[in-house]
Amino acid sequence: MRFFHPKLFDSFKGYNGALLSKDVMAGITVGVVALPLAMAFAIASGLKPEAGIFTAIIAGGLISLLGGSRVQIGGPAGAFIVIVYGIVDHYGVANLLLATAMSGIFLFLMGLFRLGTLVRFIPVAVIIGFTNGIAVLIGISQIKEFFGLQITKMPAEFFQAVQTVYAASDTVNPSALMLSIVSLALLIAWKIFQKNLAYLSHIPGTVVAMAAATLLTSVLNLPVDTIGSRFGGIPSGLPSFEWIPISWGTAQFVIAPAITLALLGAIESLLCARVADGLIHDRHDSNQELMAQGIANLVTPFFGGMPATGTIARTVTNIQSGGRTPVAGIAHSLTLLLIILFGAPLAKNIPLASLAAILMFVAWNMGEWKKFVDLKQFRLPYRITMLSVFFLTIILDLTVAIQVGLLLAFITFIYRISSLSRYEVASAIDFPELQPHQGRISAFRIYGAIFFGAVKILESIENELPTQTLLLDLKNVIYIDVSGMDAILELEEVCKAQDITLIICGLAHQPYEMAARGGLLERLPKDCIYSDLQQGIAATLS
Repeated sequence: MRFFHPKLFDSFKGYNGALLSKDVMAGITVGVVALPLAMAFAIASGLKPEAGIFTAIIAGGLISLLGGSRVQIGGPAGAFIVIVYGIVDHYGVANLLLATAMSGIFLFLMGLFRLGTLVRFIPVAVIIGFTNGIAVLIGISQIKEFFGLQITKMPAEFFQAVQTVYAASDTVNPSALMLSIVSLALLIAWKIFQKNLAYLSHIPGTVVAMAAATLLTSVLNLPVDTIGSRFGGIPSGLPSFEWIPISWGTAQFVIAPAITLALLGAIESLLCARVADGLIHDRHDSNQELMAQGIANLVTPFFGGMPATGTIARTVTNIQSGGRTPVAGIAHSLTLLLIILFGAPLAKNIPLASLAAILMFVAWNMGEWKKFVDLKQFRLPYRITMLSVFFLTIILDLTVAIQVGLLLAFITFIYRISSLSRYEVASAIDFPELQPHQGRISAFRIYGAIFFGAVKILESIENELPTQTLLLDLKNVIYIDVSGMDAILELEEVCKAQDITLIICGLAHQPYEMAARGGLLERLPKDCIYSDLQQGIAATLS
């Protein structure tokens, strides 16, 4: 079972009472921070608030127990809001549970087959583009509750959502708007105070804002929607296990949303783990983290939960509060469990306007807006990729945005690498002995990679063929792919047809292996392959 090795197993070496107390206190702090966020994420996703709390408890506990990071805190995340809301709107809650469970299987398989490191190959431009796009969509989705608009249901599509908000703009609830503004102002002020007053650093602003708004609603008896009026409160205990109806037809129906959830969960959790590594100077096991995320997402739906992943805000809070092992994450789950066991009735008066303000605050802090300001310093392809992903995420769909972003990044990469590959005629200064044989003997040096995006190099050499001998120096070629080898073999055929001797020099490492596998070494005589260009020229002229 070495392939499945949670970080928790390594955390007990040298573990003592001091570390335990720090982890427990950090877990309690994160648990309190997670409560309003979990409820807000669930409500914004079109679910009941308890779905977010159950996910934070069950998935959060499993991710800490089985994960590959010492300090990562798992649970419902803002990045999922848009995706989950769209799935609920188009497929229904039952199919969301199935898609979540399927995404858990995909995540586990990604970790099992050691694909965790591949997530790092997603370009930064794509990640920033969809992160900022999701932040904008979260903000738009909360306009209804922020202003207390009389809207039965917000559409999942961008243009329809804007049209719906505009149509209901004359139904603003002044009390809800007042609570939203007060909550948002308090969140901003608290963040400023925390920077200047150390004793406030461990008191979460989200909890302060939620508590203040709840107190105002109760004392003034404000006419606003609350968790009690909208959902009847939250249960005072965990739900029982309930089997999800599964059929092959239904599974096929939600396979695309499940893949989207899995990819987004993998990206979000591993990015979060990398941020945590930098803060605690440790290194996470990406494949173990994916397997833990997979198990958590497979189990949680059977208890009415929603998709879960690593959460940057709660993870950073955990680290700043002194958490250093997965025990803190487990303590965070137990804290949430105790809160709903003994404090569930108090949640009835929490106003939805306050939770909307909290989500807007989270969305603003989630986006990397400075990257847009700094766009001028980047190349045009980078700007096009980032902005394309950003606008496609908002207007169309996150899946389409990522696909287009990866395609643009791929094309840009191919163009950049192909532009770095080049060839040149061997200098007469370096090889003066070739001077008398110009036209009959030609030597070319190739640099970079010979791959499908750079085969034009060999096509150009075909137009400059000598009459007797062609020498190719591949000493500075670092990579040859199948298309590149086919182009070399085609050049060999052209040379043979024109009775020109082809001599290959400097084959080493991967190019040599490719030449062997591609059959080039078999097709060329032994006296046509040399370790460097100097030997090849000497043999040709002898």
